[in-house]
Amino acid sequence: MLQTLIGSLSLAAWLKLVFGNGRFWQYGPELHQTHSEASSWPDVAVIVPARDEAETVALCIRSLLNQDYGGKLSVFVVDDRSRDGTGDIARSVADPEGRLTVIDGQPRPAGWSGKLWAVHQGEQEAIRHLGPDGFILLTDADIVHEPGHLSTLVHKAISEHLDLVSEMVRLNCESAAERALVPAFVYFFAMLYPFARVNDHNSPMAGAAGGTILLRRDALERIGGIGVVRGALIDDCTLAAHVKRSGGRLYLGHSTLARSLRPYVGAPDIWRMIARTAYVQLRYSPVLLLLTLFAMGLVWFVPVALTVFGRGRGRALGAVAWGLSMASFVPTLRRFGLSPWRVIPLPLVAAFYMAATIGSALDHYRGKGVRWKDRAYTEEVQG
Repeated sequence: MLQTLIGSLSLAAWLKLVFGNGRFWQYGPELHQTHSEASSWPDVAVIVPARDEAETVALCIRSLLNQDYGGKLSVFVVDDRSRDGTGDIARSVADPEGRLTVIDGQPRPAGWSGKLWAVHQGEQEAIRHLGPDGFILLTDADIVHEPGHLSTLVHKAISEHLDLVSEMVRLNCESAAERALVPAFVYFFAMLYPFARVNDHNSPMAGAAGGTILLRRDALERIGGIGVVRGALIDDCTLAAHVKRSGGRLYLGHSTLARSLRPYVGAPDIWRMIARTAYVQLRYSPVLLLLTLFAMGLVWFVPVALTVFGRGRGRALGAVAWGLSMASFVPTLRRFGLSPWRVIPLPLVAAFYMAATIGSALDHYRGKGVRWKDRAYTEEVQG
């Protein structure tokens, strides 16, 4: 009887996830290169916050300066007090058309995250170069963009009257750790922020991916500028939430024209990526942490345990739930060009993410806070 009850709860959870959560598991929306013959294109200012990005910043800048874009394009790289020569490398990039500006970042004021303080400094310069109908592109210094990426983003925003267009860029999936753990990151992100619900203008769900965010100037000014999210450590989704609450229209999809250069050589690198914001995502709430752990156990461990050790109806319910979980992960594996057999260890991957979430909470209560780029944020800030 108990097995049947637990199995029913687990299966109900998976039925809700698969069929009632914006079909998060599907391949997802993509933007493919657009060949538009528009007579005029709006101004675009690109802001690239860069802290200790010596290995990738030049490649990022070159990809931005090489955009096949018909309008005015300005690129602002904010050297966020790097110690590895990032600013000097950025200035050395050939810029015959004079579109690149490298800004020396100022000391971070209290209450600001490092990245958003850098973005704010770029924002102040960018606004001076934009017309009233212009756009700001926020991207990271470890992202490279295909030549048609910017025009494709702008065309999407203009043609569908969108205020924010964001894409999850292609992530590295070469090392053993990346192949084992990175696809699940995309899968879990889509589970938390189902793209279909984000893109539904009648849904309150908001989300964005920080590697590529194209934002209308007037939408940014309407919410009060970057300063309104100054302390956010999950800055992309927080920014998207402000835009949507102000009446803005969002698009979130997967990119075919931009990719990340950041490697995650081993499991500890991915652990740090998760632990950096996992407890922030839970709003530093021990109650939400316990509920999350319970839900993950019900969704990931109960089906396996019932299938292997259960009996009768309980085993059957667990097997169906486990089958749904594995089937839902296959489209993500296909996106990364990986074999479907990798659905089998998915509960172990979920256990890794669960452990990293617990580690994130322990870091908070030990006073270590959130660590990123040699900075520690110990105060509770907005998510």
